[in-house]
Amino acid sequence: MRRSVLIGTGSALPAQAVSNAELAKRVDTSDEWIVERTGISNRYIAGPDETTSSLATDAARAAIEAAGIEASSIDLIVLATATPDQTFPASATIVQNNLGCRGGIAFDVAAVCSGFLYAVGVADSMLRTGMASRALVIGAETFSRILDWEDRTTCVLFGDGAGAVVLEAREEEGDSPRGILATKLHADGAHNQLLFVDGGPSTTGTVGKLRMKGREVFRHAVVNLAEVLEEVLASEGLTTADIDWLVPHQANARILDGTAKKLNLSPDKVIKTVGEHANTSAASVPLALDRAVRDGRITQGDLVVLEAMGGGFTWGAALLRV
Repeated sequence: MRRSVLIGTGSALPAQAVSNAELAKRVDTSDEWIVERTGISNRYIAGPDETTSSLATDAARAAIEAAGIEASSIDLIVLATATPDQTFPASATIVQNNLGCRGGIAFDVAAVCSGFLYAVGVADSMLRTGMASRALVIGAETFSRILDWEDRTTCVLFGDGAGAVVLEAREEEGDSPRGILATKLHADGAHNQLLFVDGGPSTTGTVGKLRMKGREVFRHAVVNLAEVLEEVLASEGLTTADIDWLVPHQANARILDGTAKKLNLSPDKVIKTVGEHANTSAASVPLALDRAVRDGRITQGDLVVLEAMGGGFTWGAALLRV
């Protein structure tokens, strides 16, 4: 069976790290308040010369190097972001030009924090059907540009960054094939006003700022993430006991702990980077995945679940054997 096999991961962070203590100098907050409610201690904030596409390009280059391939062999780029460089064209085309792999398919996906899962699902479908042979899937954000720095309940939660993976179409056989085994994606637009940006080209003509009702989002997140994880495992006849690692969206340490508890999943199997990176939206899952691959926790043959939920609401999960 033709499957999308993970052959490389990469990530990139802005140069400026901002601790809670440093943030407290410009926002009415404290390290204790943030850590107690979110588990976040640090985040990275993009400088004037750092953009979504520049971070995405750096993460892509790291993933390509890890895969041991030439950038010119990439024939599909799917970039998940809620903070593109421009309204159009797609930031993926900027990354494509930066990498020098012109002529293939390149486009953006907008599903906020679930964007990387949506991008993986789209790329997997295109690789399986033969529309492409080698895909670069990226999650990249500069969320600091759409934060209301007067709203201490939201601005402390987010950071900037990018993560990328290279997927290659391969014929996999046997009882334990490598590659993406299943993807489940969902959306429910009825919850638009719980997490959104109050602007847009078609409505206000402005970019707007992020708005969130955190308590309601938390409640939906724990339920939706637990359900979609069980759904993607059930599609392959598996349970939580079968997985080696869970790489969830890094929104809040309490959501991660609540989801693990609801699934009766050992916290030792959950990859956590939220304390260091904060919530980087579409970049959070590939950032965490790259960290766990590079430090040796996730190794070839491991069964891994990626999952995320974001504004919209959108949510999803992908099951893969590394």
